[in-house]
Amino acid sequence: MRLPKFSMGIGDRFAHQGVAQLDAVIEAGRQGAVVAPVWNKSHREHSIVGSSPVDVRHEADDAVQSRGWRGPYFVDADHIGLGTVDAFIESSDFFTLDVADSIGNKAQPAAIEAFVQANRKLLGSLSVPGIDEPLEISQDLLQATAEKFLLAVAEAGRIYRHIAAAKGEGNFVTEVSMDETEQPQTPVEMLLILAAVAAEGIPAQTIAPRFTGRFNKGVEYVGDVQRFTQEFEADLAVIDFAVQRFGLPENLKLSVHSGSDKFSIYGPIGRAIKRFDAGVHLKTAGTTWLEELIGLAAAGGDGLAIAKSVYRSAHGRFDELCGPYASVIDINREQLPLPHEVDRWDQTAFTSALRHDRSCPAYNQNLRQLLHVGYKVAAELGAQYTDALDKHSLIVAENVGQNILERHIRPLFID
Repeated sequence: MRLPKFSMGIGDRFAHQGVAQLDAVIEAGRQGAVVAPVWNKSHREHSIVGSSPVDVRHEADDAVQSRGWRGPYFVDADHIGLGTVDAFIESSDFFTLDVADSIGNKAQPAAIEAFVQANRKLLGSLSVPGIDEPLEISQDLLQATAEKFLLAVAEAGRIYRHIAAAKGEGNFVTEVSMDETEQPQTPVEMLLILAAVAAEGIPAQTIAPRFTGRFNKGVEYVGDVQRFTQEFEADLAVIDFAVQRFGLPENLKLSVHSGSDKFSIYGPIGRAIKRFDAGVHLKTAGTTWLEELIGLAAAGGDGLAIAKSVYRSAHGRFDELCGPYASVIDINREQLPLPHEVDRWDQTAFTSALRHDRSCPAYNQNLRQLLHVGYKVAAELGAQYTDALDKHSLIVAENVGQNILERHIRPLFID
């Protein structure tokens, strides 16, 4: 099974927007951007919403059948480990192996020594096409990188083999995820990680490193865009080199996690993948849930009332909702409007505060981040929430589709 050059993770918390998401992908194709949709959902999201992996498969299949989609599409078991993967095996054909928790833990000395010896040919000044300066790899750096990352790659290998034993090799896409860690990986570390991935026998088609800067949920990239661009381009060069040197799948590409709403880096990413003739996987999730909420608020009446009630509850349960996402949000509580203030808002006031339009004076990124992690509140509303999605499906779908096409696919793959 092969992942196409360009793909996009389109998470959907409540499994109601599959058709709207696919419509955006279809329209992008008409405009010249062929992007494979990947419906992704994590164990944590399933647990909070009360859904199961088979629900994502049904949503994807139903959307594809509804629109007669003939292109490839995938269902991603997002951020799984050995303890959570079994529930996803039957219904998923894309597996994001999350091994970030193992980074920094040392493998057995014999395994480290074997890796160091196997990669001694990389020592010294290594010229990588696409990178101006040679990579300098010393014995100490090789040793330190093995000590930091080798156990994580070995864990990815165990997860991969567990899935392969059940589904058969070649019947699914494998991504190795190392993004949820404190420090970004350097180009040298990326090269040596890929050497370990190849040695472990993992046919990775995407790899998700930790990039420089902040990738907070649902809001703009925070960091030095020029530095990110240099890092991203170096990673593309390293991947191309590693594919040739280590025999990794020739379609191996970068995966950008928490990739929604990072508008300032879409241009640099788009130019970089054109320069290197490379692919990319952009993973989004919560942005669709926020567009649902915007659509409900824009509908007024009961839709606006639900949006306000979700905010009221989220505001009162701040610590509970934000705790699991503390590493990927930055919320100034003093800049959150009080619930009684929000209760007085009309449709325009609510949608202007929530919609990610930095040119709008009313936009509030703190409110947006809180609601991003507040989907648990909507899940607890049960049928009241999902019935409202059905009732106001047209305006909700319009917001969902426009968000994916105009704010994400267009600047990255079309412009």
